[in-house]
Amino acid sequence: MSPALNVHRSILGQPWRWRGLAADARDPNFAPDDLVTQLLLTRGVDRADLERHRTPSIRAFMPDPSIFRDMDRAAERLADAVVAREQVAIFGDYDVDGATSAALLILLLRDLGLEATPYIPDRLMEGYGPSGEALVRLKQQGHGLIVTVDCGAQAFEALAMARDVDADVIVVDHHKCASELPVAHALVNPNRLDETEGAEHGHLAAVGVAFLLGAALVRTLRTRGYFVGRQEPRLLDLLDIVALGTVADVAQLKGLNRAFVAQGLKVMAQRRNIGLAALIEASRLTRAPTCTDLGFALGPRINAGGRVGKSDLGVRLLTTRDPAEARAIAAELDLLNEERRAIEAEVQAAAESLCVTGEDRMVALVAGQGWHPGVIGIVAGRLKEKFGRPALVIAVGDDGIGKGSGRSIPGVDLGAAVLAAKDAGLLIAGGGHAMACGVTVAGDRVDALAAFLEERLAERIAAARGERALLLDAVLSPAGVNPMLVEAMEAGGPYGMGWPAPRIAAGPVRVLKADIVGTGGHVRVIVAGPDGRSMKAVAFRQADSELGQALLSAPSHRRLWLAGRAKVDTWGSRPAAELHIEDAAWAE
Repeated sequence: MSPALNVHRSILGQPWRWRGLAADARDPNFAPDDLVTQLLLTRGVDRADLERHRTPSIRAFMPDPSIFRDMDRAAERLADAVVAREQVAIFGDYDVDGATSAALLILLLRDLGLEATPYIPDRLMEGYGPSGEALVRLKQQGHGLIVTVDCGAQAFEALAMARDVDADVIVVDHHKCASELPVAHALVNPNRLDETEGAEHGHLAAVGVAFLLGAALVRTLRTRGYFVGRQEPRLLDLLDIVALGTVADVAQLKGLNRAFVAQGLKVMAQRRNIGLAALIEASRLTRAPTCTDLGFALGPRINAGGRVGKSDLGVRLLTTRDPAEARAIAAELDLLNEERRAIEAEVQAAAESLCVTGEDRMVALVAGQGWHPGVIGIVAGRLKEKFGRPALVIAVGDDGIGKGSGRSIPGVDLGAAVLAAKDAGLLIAGGGHAMACGVTVAGDRVDALAAFLEERLAERIAAARGERALLLDAVLSPAGVNPMLVEAMEAGGPYGMGWPAPRIAAGPVRVLKADIVGTGGHVRVIVAGPDGRSMKAVAFRQADSELGQALLSAPSHRRLWLAGRAKVDTWGSRPAAELHIEDAAWAE
């Protein structure tokens, strides 16, 4: 394949390729709509299906919930509980997906006249997933039905203990399943190995699966005549929660997930959920939240409760009816997020130094005594981005047991490798999906785990890294990077994992001015094209990198191609577009 713009090796050492047919926005006859169509086509949309994807709606993408195994059985059991006013507990994971999944079912059941009990395990004291002791205790407290969300697919012992005390458990999960399933009244998971039609939706986050269960429950109650004389709840009003969990869990934004997020952002803009409204305010967002805000502003604050604070803060925030309580919880989460950042920076520095000494490894597996387990997932993500390979970060406690979290790169299924390591007897517990995983491992088995993953994944990682290239969607002159074009490209969103935001090349340009700004080592440049029209661009956290140094020292007579994402800067008196630089190449 011919390189884009003849860039065989950029300043960051990678070739540039066109994602599809290049759109040349330097052409005076270019129309923004042409670019939107191309963005959809190059993200896998059939030409005949363009209109459905231009404005993704729930109606257009929603499957019949009954296609999923155990869905009808789960909905019938939940309907029985609603009609009989049983005590129901919702057992959620401590991350954003778990919190939003639990909150969605609690709010829906509340609208149906049933006040469910939330249970979020303490990350440090109880660990991930349902414990048998907790399930038995909930049963003893009178909860005849327990619904686990975003966990349970691998909880064999815990669910067996629940069965022994006659507790009905419905598992709502999306993590990879083994060929054998734990015993449960119902196990709804598109990633069950025996799924057929439902497997098409294996990219859903747990909150998406919970939404489908909610739809099945409402339909079941409707069939039973439950809404005669009673208002039927509006499931669509809960899409703000679904959008938050979907983006924060880095689920692929294709198909139904895109519809969840596109429509959920509209609901969120109305600030109907008291807790979310308070969180938006605490995050200092003065406009309607965007997809990026869900992943980098709102999600991390809810996660901070489970990582370094009280694990149930997220669910309490999303389900409270008291504005004063919502503001207090949101403020607490904001403070915990600042604490999380400080802890994360310390662990990241230590982890990066270990990665440098093990640069010959394909899997960046590092372990540290006393590292805070609440930040290891974030640090794993940072290592993955910095070193371009899967990363697994393990915090070893005083008891000698390591809790690990991993993040992968496209084309490398880390979750499947972890399940294989568990089957090989290397792990106490473990699971996940293609792009992320969690493990519990004895400290003296860490090296054996590293060797196992290296042997199993090295070839696939090498192939994935060899296929790496910077993919471009369009080429523009600096004058073409304007708010109108950015707005047109946003029409192809929402963007995220599996539905990448447009990346453009601008140039060739001369650097007129370059300096370092902020405390994070950001490089800000002013560049001009052949026609003299200028553009502002920023390379975040690149001051010490090859890219940053090239920009800072670029001679006035040499020209560059810049590649990155076009964004609108609203700080000035009027909106202006700028380029967030991801790479650059000399234009020879």
